[in-house]
Amino acid sequence: MLTVERTVSIDAPATAVWEASKSFDGLPSWHPGFSKDEIVKGKNNTAGAVRQLTIKDGPSFTEQLTRFNEKSKSFSYKIVESPLPIVAYHSTFKVISTGKNSSKVVWTGHFKRKNTTDNPPKGEGDADVIQLITGVYDGGLNNLKSQLEAK
Repeated sequence: MLTVERTVSIDAPATAVWEASKSFDGLPSWHPGFSKDEIVKGKNNTAGAVRQLTIKDGPSFTEQLTRFNEKSKSFSYKIVESPLPIVAYHSTFKVISTGKNSSKVVWTGHFKRKNTTDNPPKGEGDADVIQLITGVYDGGLNNLKSQLEAK
């Protein structure tokens, strides 16, 4: 299993950060890499809900919400179907209060690369898939920080 964990500190209360980021069908509202996020099964923010995400100028894939906890300001999900070079992807997104007007967001993912050969092609090796997921997390977290600190 490979792991990526990215954290960002935001000068905003945890409740405001959570409100801006908690909607399972709202990823494009704060992540610049996605153009569409639609619940195709179940109820938003309820375990079992399935969303179809569309990458800007790219393909779509599906994810399932496995846990949603309003009190701890966290949710977990897994990729169900994806063109990405990874499998067995599970992720947790958590907002933590670090003061009256400050918080941090921790986004963690565990996954395997799809190509299990000893010498995978460029873009499909361990370092490549780690870089891919790191870029996705950083792009979203940095934009969420910018949006909330601009208010």
